[in-house]
Amino acid sequence: MDTAEQPTERDRSSRPSSEEISEPEGPGERSLSALGPTSRGSTAPAGRITQWLPGGRLTLTVLLCLVFLLLFSRFVMQPFQIPSSSMEPAFRVGDRVLVNKLAYRFGAEPLRGDVVVFDGTGYFGDADYIKRVVGVGGDHVVCCDRQGRIEVNDRSVDETYLYPGDTPSQVTFDVVVPDGRLFVLGDHRSDSRDSRDHLGSPGGGMIPVDDVIGRADWIGWPIDHWTSLHRPDDYARVPAPGGAHG
Repeated sequence: MDTAEQPTERDRSSRPSSEEISEPEGPGERSLSALGPTSRGSTAPAGRITQWLPGGRLTLTVLLCLVFLLLFSRFVMQPFQIPSSSMEPAFRVGDRVLVNKLAYRFGAEPLRGDVVVFDGTGYFGDADYIKRVVGVGGDHVVCCDRQGRIEVNDRSVDETYLYPGDTPSQVTFDVVVPDGRLFVLGDHRSDSRDSRDHLGSPGGGMIPVDDVIGRADWIGWPIDHWTSLHRPDDYARVPAPGGAHG
C-alpha cells in the first residue's frame, strides 16, 4: 500500500506572503517596499549623493548642518561681538551677543529700553552698532532735569543700567524724535559715541527703524557671562507722546 502523502492544492484563502503585498492601503499612503530602491541597481536621491560625495554620509550631514546654521543666522538669530566698552556694564568687550532678528519683523517696533543692533551706514559710520533705545518716534527727549536725569515726554527716567559713576549725559540736548526713527545712547555714557554726537549731522543722530538688525536678547559667550536680557522697567512710567501712558 502506497502510504506517501499526496500533494495537496494550495490553500487560496491563506494570507499571501509579504512579497505579494504591493498596493498602498489608501490614498496618500506608501507601502514599505516603496521606500526602498525603485529598481535593481537604483538608489534613493540621498544615496546617490553620498556615492559621489567625498566622505559620504558624514560630509552630507556636515553640509546640511552648515546650510541650516547659515539660514538660521541670516533670518532668525545672529551673533555679534562687542568691540568697545560703550555698553558697559551690561556688555563687556569681547562678549558675543545673540541678536533676535525676528523681534521687529511682524509689526512690532523697538521700545524704550531695548538694546538694538543697527547698521550705522550714513548716520554713525560704515559698521554695525549696539546701543540702547532712549526715544522712539514722537518722543520729546531732554537732558537734563534738575537732578541731572534724562526726561522723556516730561517724565524723568532713573536709568539703573548706567555705568557706575557716570552721569546720564555731559552733553545737553532737547530733541523730538521723528516718526520711524530712534534716539539711542550707550550705557557707558562717558565712553560712548551715540545720537548725542550726531545731533548736527544729517538725520540729527536719529536711527531709522528700518536699519535695525534686531534686538539683543542673550549674551552667549563667554560662558561665565551667559545671560538672557530683559527690557528694564526704567521707562514703564513714561507716557506716550500724546500724553497717554505707553
